[in-house]
Amino acid sequence: HLSDRARRSGRPLTRAFALPGGGLEIGSMSTSANIDELCRGVVDLHVRADLEQRLGAGKPLRIKAGFDPTRPDLHLGHTVLMQKMRQFQDLGHEVVFLVGDFTAMVGDPTGKSESRPRLTKEAVHAAAVTYTAQAFKILDQSRTVVRYNSEWLEALKPSEMVELCAKYTVARMLERDDFSKRYADKRPIFVHEFLYPLLQAFDSVALECDVELGGTDQLFNLLVGRDLMPRYGKRAQIVMTTPILEGTDARLENGLVVGPKMSKSANNYVGISDVPFDMLQKLLLIDDSVIFRFIELLSSRPLEQIATEKADVAAGRLTVIALKEAFALEIVTRFHDADAASEALARRRSVARGALPDDIEEHTIPSEGGSIGLGKALALANLVKSSSDGVRQIQGGAVHLDGRRLEKEEANIRLEPGNRYLVRVGSKNRKFAHLKAVSYTHLTL
Repeated sequence: HLSDRARRSGRPLTRAFALPGGGLEIGSMSTSANIDELCRGVVDLHVRADLEQRLGAGKPLRIKAGFDPTRPDLHLGHTVLMQKMRQFQDLGHEVVFLVGDFTAMVGDPTGKSESRPRLTKEAVHAAAVTYTAQAFKILDQSRTVVRYNSEWLEALKPSEMVELCAKYTVARMLERDDFSKRYADKRPIFVHEFLYPLLQAFDSVALECDVELGGTDQLFNLLVGRDLMPRYGKRAQIVMTTPILEGTDARLENGLVVGPKMSKSANNYVGISDVPFDMLQKLLLIDDSVIFRFIELLSSRPLEQIATEKADVAAGRLTVIALKEAFALEIVTRFHDADAASEALARRRSVARGALPDDIEEHTIPSEGGSIGLGKALALANLVKSSSDGVRQIQGGAVHLDGRRLEKEEANIRLEPGNRYLVRVGSKNRKFAHLKAVSYTHLTL
């Protein structure tokens, strides 16, 4: 499905998966039912009438979503988009999983107040290997085509790159929010950053897809593709965006879910390759006030069932903890299996009742002057952010020492050399460790 120019590049397509002959038969559901299912959770749709017309034709649509492999691991935030891809697959449509190995080296400026650091080809390809492997925990591999945009972007001649640039104006680029803010603040915008939306748009030209999916932060880039395709004689793609999932630290403020998006850099993520217990633990620790946001975006439950659960929680017929446990079991089962999910929940309940986990780490803490303050010891064991944070945790009643919760007046308690202590930090997200204080003199000897 590449353009003539891309086909002439001669690049072998050994990384593409063949689709079964003809895909699935379309028409098992009515067009309106298909649209209702496909539009679940969608934020932007350009244009619904186009989608209705193409679905009504009864032929499989070609759906594209691009992923720049800038980091090696996927988290639940990525899966919101992938689940929409899977919905299209389940309705019999073709899905192209596009690895943006070329565009990742350019760097997407979306949401950035400064130029994004450039990545090496080696780093991008290393991340791409894990991206594709993890993606098939959600997508149907037998009905997924994997493409790399270096196949056609590396083949572009300078004259063709100039032609591409000539099809879009600087004024339109500056309509983009992050560009306009940087321009107004006199912060630099580099020419290669203007190229990124055009290169992503050329992916649409090359693949001639019916629909492109992306997060809401990608709306500008996706619409550039929709604008550009007719200028190359192609039918304009339909654009659909899905919400950006907040991190596990999200909160409800004035009726709105607030918080940074889920990411590894913010340490507020649930990785799809996390071990079952860690995955379940993170999901159960999501604030009660925002749990339905995660359920609506990640669960496969029918919307009618979720609405009933909301009513049941509000009326006191269903506890939030029971709701969260059922949701966590669903997600862990999806990425592992039912036995692993049940075992993780049983372990979680055991720890909540006061039982100790099986894998408690032990830390040797060097002390100066014979003993060491517990707050500092907690910081040295990476159980708290700093010594002062450790003291605040003790004052707040969040620290247990040898099975006893410490009181506020014990904030300056000290550990004596030669003794081994069991500490627990936190009430919900509990951290356990054995601490053994050792004097500098003993270490030197």
